[in-house]
Amino acid sequence: MKIRRTLATAVAVAVTTPVVFLSAGPAFAETPKPRTDASAQDVKDGPEDDDFAEYEKLIEAVVAAEEKLEALKEERAALVEDLRAGNVGEAVKTEYAAAKLAYDEAKAAREAAATTLAEAQAELDALNADPEATAEDKAAAEQAVAEAKAKADEAVAAEAAAKLRHDAADTAFSDARVALARRISLLDPKIVLAEQELADAEAALEAYENEGSCVEDDSVRSTLTGPKTITIGSSADFSLTVRNTSDRDLDSVRSYVFAAHLPESWDDILDEEDPGLERYFSIDWKSAANPEWTELDFQDEAVELGRIAKGGKAEVTLRLTVDEDAPAGKGITFSTGEYENEDGSCGISQQYAKAEFDVVEPTEEPSEEPTEEPTAEPSPSTTTPTPAPTATATGGNTQTTQQGGSSATAVRTGGELAATGSNDALPKIGAAAGAALVLGAVALFTARRRRANA
Repeated sequence: MKIRRTLATAVAVAVTTPVVFLSAGPAFAETPKPRTDASAQDVKDGPEDDDFAEYEKLIEAVVAAEEKLEALKEERAALVEDLRAGNVGEAVKTEYAAAKLAYDEAKAAREAAATTLAEAQAELDALNADPEATAEDKAAAEQAVAEAKAKADEAVAAEAAAKLRHDAADTAFSDARVALARRISLLDPKIVLAEQELADAEAALEAYENEGSCVEDDSVRSTLTGPKTITIGSSADFSLTVRNTSDRDLDSVRSYVFAAHLPESWDDILDEEDPGLERYFSIDWKSAANPEWTELDFQDEAVELGRIAKGGKAEVTLRLTVDEDAPAGKGITFSTGEYENEDGSCGISQQYAKAEFDVVEPTEEPSEEPTEEPTAEPSPSTTTPTPAPTATATGGNTQTTQQGGSSATAVRTGGELAATGSNDALPKIGAAAGAALVLGAVALFTARRRRANA
């Protein structure tokens, strides 16, 4: 897999949707997941879309496995609670309660009837033992005993029926509890399987992310200079210098160049998914190795520089053309690079170069003053002191760099943008918009490289 598509897509999103980065604030706390909405799809139509589709499938597989495992665990917890609370179904619970009440009442009735029979029998026995008892008293006592015995027999029969009903309800209740316990036991192996599926999905995603990972380093550094003003409907040349600052030859180096027209107010485009800030510009390029002007689709293509020897550099002339329909205002162009070697190693530059310019009406007199000083080779000693950039360090990997003399950006090699700052000399909107575009590109580019390893 190549890293070309990752960087091109990241910058295309940054150029066409800068509001995302303005509203996101100065720090990106988490590496974002790839977007799946329509606007994200629009910028990744191309021959390497399968790379992103495969990565998104792996992400979806992890999410699906997590959701499946969570659902199974929630189902098991609910069943355990039902078992503990005796929630075996309303009908079963209602019948069991009614049967138990009827059985208890039948037992009480049988005990009362037995007591009545015993008392009647005792009365009869007493009369039979009394020589003065009359035949009529004895007959009445015998009748009472007979009636009490009949009621006692009925009570015994009713109790037996109530017991049968109770036993049946109790069995149904117990069966329902057993069914709950069985459902719980059947979920246990499913949970184990779901845990394994999640582990496999996470391992596949990790393997995909780590396959052919490219480092972030300072092997490729860029300098970008150009005019301070460009007249609407005309072209202007920018000079791009890409240096190999590594300790070895780099087999294949390429540079990505982007340009955008900055709106007067970001409030005007807050509701636009694609403000089309790049639509007013086109870029052509040439170099010693490529002497003919070559049109550059800066959302998808790179300036191919080929091999650059250790300590060497490549010079590129960029011709930026402003469309006749472009409004006057502020513009920005910036560049960042990458390299690949035949041994499979590859890298992405931590540094970017940028140049801002004014887009002016043809009647205006363009200034000859250069737009930007050449991008300095950043070091802690050359960082603009005011305002001071706030760099966030992680494991000693934070690097604060200054590009084009206008901004300072701290980028952590872990793929997160740590902090941003801007020079007071820049116009307010130009500085904010330029920072949004550039930092958005860097953030997306870093995130997508780590996610897609393209």
